[in-house]
Amino acid sequence: MLGIDTKTVGNLASIKGGFPPFHIPAIPMDLESLMIMLPYAAIVASVGLIESLLTLNIVDEITQTRGGGNKEAVAQGMANVLSGFFSGMGGCAMIGQSLINISSGARARLSGIVAAVMLLFFVMFGSSVIERMPIAALTGLMIMVAIGTFEWASLRTFNKMPTSDIFVMVVVTLVTVFLHNLALAVLIGVNIAALVFAWDNAKRIRARKYIDENGVKHYEICGPLFFGSTSVFNDKFDVTNDPDEVIIDFAESRVVDMSAIEALNKLSERYEAAGKIIHLRHLSPDCRKLLKNAEKIVDLNVMEDPTYKVLADNI
Repeated sequence: MLGIDTKTVGNLASIKGGFPPFHIPAIPMDLESLMIMLPYAAIVASVGLIESLLTLNIVDEITQTRGGGNKEAVAQGMANVLSGFFSGMGGCAMIGQSLINISSGARARLSGIVAAVMLLFFVMFGSSVIERMPIAALTGLMIMVAIGTFEWASLRTFNKMPTSDIFVMVVVTLVTVFLHNLALAVLIGVNIAALVFAWDNAKRIRARKYIDENGVKHYEICGPLFFGSTSVFNDKFDVTNDPDEVIIDFAESRVVDMSAIEALNKLSERYEAAGKIIHLRHLSPDCRKLLKNAEKIVDLNVMEDPTYKVLADNI
């Protein structure tokens, strides 16, 4: 029929195989080859890691257990690197196989080992039997797996979710369907979610103000001070009408990044230009370290606070 060699087609569809020999990949060991492979390797690794962690999350929900995501990622990376020396291709956890395994009563690591050994047995010795299974049966199996793994309860709460979450879900779905790139879709979704989170937290910074019996004005800052909240932070201060001495209390706040340090530096310069003194108090160790690293470019008056003292190693 149409000049197609049925024997060739049968060989292409066969799953029969054997133990692969060890060899070092025959590729040029130079920077040019690395730069060609790096984008594709990063995409494949990202997709594999995402699918493995999603599978781990689903298994944890079903079994009411807590898996080790870091161990899974390290083990998968080491296995994929090693498989390259045996003519193998990268792999990851499979949602379908994992759900079938769990639904059959598997709960321990031994189930995964048995599944791998049996798969090896099928490829090496049982291929003639497995090849008799119709593809339509596997298609139906994958459809049922998709139905079983879909979070149907999310449809009932779709209209009650935050608009930003709905937007992220829609964008990730569209990118995955039309661009066929799960890694890019996840990257875009994470970036959008991070920007939304930064925007929401930028509006939550506030300051409680009072003047003590010594005439010193206190600003008790609440909320993180970072690049997104510096504008709102600066609006909290009244440099012109404040007394000669001002204390900014960070007991309920954190100085997060260099934009926050620069905002504090400019605020200090404004008070200094007005002939007033500004102090920073209740800075946590990480905030103090951040300010110490930037001491060559900023000039801030940090008050010592015994609450945040750290014991020396030789005590």
